[in-house]
Amino acid sequence: MPHCEDINGLEARLGYSFADRDKLCLALTHSSYSNELQSGDPKHTLCNERLEFLGDSVLQLISGEYLFTDFSDRPEGELTKLRAFIVCEDALCCYAKKLELGSYLRLGKGEEATNGRERKSILADAFEAVIAAMYLDSAEKGLDPLVTVRAFVIPFLSERIKETKSGTVTSDYKTALQQIVQSVAGERLEYITVSEKGPDHRKIFEVEARLTGNVIGKGSGTSRREAEQCAAREALKLFGQL
Repeated sequence: MPHCEDINGLEARLGYSFADRDKLCLALTHSSYSNELQSGDPKHTLCNERLEFLGDSVLQLISGEYLFTDFSDRPEGELTKLRAFIVCEDALCCYAKKLELGSYLRLGKGEEATNGRERKSILADAFEAVIAAMYLDSAEKGLDPLVTVRAFVIPFLSERIKETKSGTVTSDYKTALQQIVQSVAGERLEYITVSEKGPDHRKIFEVEARLTGNVIGKGSGTSRREAEQCAAREALKLFGQL
């Protein structure tokens, strides 16, 4: 199991040296690991979930600013699709794998035994948590945190966009479905979580896409986001779009 003194290689991959390595260690700590240490007491559990929350907000700001500036000829709808493509769970998981974050994660025994180091949702969440840790640490060092994180994140985002043939994104199923729904007046699209199965550290979510109350697609995944995308994909099939 990695400890703070074992993360020199990760700092090299990040291109950033932490003044407070505990922040980076916390970003790598999954709830399954901290729950085992604290006997499951949520009041005292320290894991990367709060950092993930902050990292998501920072990532949304940086990605939006990047697309607004570098794709000034694109309309709002296309920018929305591009951002969804470069910050979706699949994308964040890909970025985490490039950094080999999985090998540095602190996981509980159960998550370790079920290949948690390769689990898409865990890797995506850890990437966002690392962003937050870098943001907070750079601020404490007297650096501009947005400049620091931007320099780290933008290369991932730009490379992801280059993977598309023409910068046109079609793999964000929720956005594609929303555009279809918006063309019909009076229709309301919503995603309803109908069940959550399994322990907290490896839940499976089942989601229904509903159009004005009618089920048009069902999906499951290790996160709500993934399940919603799967449900939207099924709905697009129903509409003959896939």
